[in-house]
Amino acid sequence: MQNRTEQRWDIFCRIVDNFGDIGVCWRLSQQLANAHQLPIRLFIDDPETAQKIIPGYQPELGPQTINRVEICSWPNACDAIQPADVVLETFSCGIPQPYLSMMQPHTAWVNLEYLSAEKWIDDFHALPSPQANGLMRYFFFPGFTETTGGLIREHDIVLRNQHLPNETPLLSTLHQANLPEHALKISLFGYPNAPIHDFLHILQKSQQDSVVYVPNSSILPQVAHFLGVTQTSVNATYQRGKLHIKILPFLSQDDYDSLLANCDINFVRGEDSWVRAIWAGKPFIWQPYFQSENTHMVKLNAFLSRFYGDGDCDEATKQAIFELDCAWAQGTITAALWQNYIQQHTLIRAYTHARTMALAEQPDLASKLVIYLQKICVQV
Repeated sequence: MQNRTEQRWDIFCRIVDNFGDIGVCWRLSQQLANAHQLPIRLFIDDPETAQKIIPGYQPELGPQTINRVEICSWPNACDAIQPADVVLETFSCGIPQPYLSMMQPHTAWVNLEYLSAEKWIDDFHALPSPQANGLMRYFFFPGFTETTGGLIREHDIVLRNQHLPNETPLLSTLHQANLPEHALKISLFGYPNAPIHDFLHILQKSQQDSVVYVPNSSILPQVAHFLGVTQTSVNATYQRGKLHIKILPFLSQDDYDSLLANCDINFVRGEDSWVRAIWAGKPFIWQPYFQSENTHMVKLNAFLSRFYGDGDCDEATKQAIFELDCAWAQGTITAALWQNYIQQHTLIRAYTHARTMALAEQPDLASKLVIYLQKICVQV
C-alpha cells in the first residue's frame, strides 16, 4: 500500500454556477494539500472565472502552483497527463475522455456529490458503482450526519469567526462612520430570482435601521432597479428611508467569511456560501438553486428539518424560520414574514450558534475523504 502522502490526487472542476463550484473545489484542494500534505492537481475548465476565486492565479501563465495546489486548465492539460492515484470528479462534471482512457483498475475514482440533508444520502454515501469501461466509481456525499461525508471546514474557522481582528481593510469598509452603529447588519447574496426588490422595500419602510451589504454578484441589477439607478457603484452607500445599502467589491473567500461573521443575518445561496454561513454561526436564509418539479423545495425542507428539527428549537421560532426560508426560496417575501422572523431573531441566533458548534464536533469533509480513500486504495 502506498504511503498516504505519496498518493497523487487529481481534482476535476467544471464551473457551471459562477463561483460556487470553484469555491468548493478550491477550499477542498487547499485543505487536502496543506492540512493533509497531499500532492494535489486541480483541473478547471474556466480559468478566467477561477481567477477571481484563487488569489494570485494568472491563467495566461499556464499550469502554476498556488498554496501548494498545482492548477491546470481543462481540457488543454489533460491529453498527455498520466492519471493520478486518486481521481476526484466533482459534482459529476465528467472526466475528459483522453484522461479517462488512461485510468487503470487500481485508480481510485471518486465522485464528490452536491451537499444535501435528504435522508437517502446516508444510505447511498460511499457506495461503489461499476462502470462500463471496467473501472469502479465511488460516490461520496457531503452531509450533516456522522454517516455522510461531512462538511468542508478548516480546523480553525469557527474560532476565527468568533475572534475576528479588530481592523482589516474589509472591516474598515464595513465600519464607516456614516452607517448607523446599532443598525441590523445583513449580507445579501442570492440568485437573480430572489425577491430582492420586495425585500429592500420592506427594509426601507421598517422602523428599524438596517445596513445591507451587497457583494458584487448577479443580483446587482435588481438592487439598482430598487434604487432607481442605471447601475450601482462599488463601495458606494445608498440610503432609502431606514435602509442603508453598501455595495462591496467582489470579495475573496477570507473576506466573505469575515463579512458573514460580522453580520446579524446572512442571505446565502447554492452550496459554498451556505456552508460558510453555517460556520459563521449567525442566523441565515438559504436559497437553494432552482430546480424543476420543486426539487429545490424538497432539499430546503430536508435541511430545515435536519438543522432546526430537534426539540431545542421551539415551535414559534421554527415556524418563523420555515416560513421565511420557504417563501424566499420561492421568490416571495412579505413584511409580516420578515417581522415575525425579526421578533424571533434572538432565539434564532442562539440556536444557530449551538447547531454550528455541534456540527463543528464532527469530522470535516477533507478528513473523512482522506480516510475513505485509504480504504479504497487498499481494495483496488
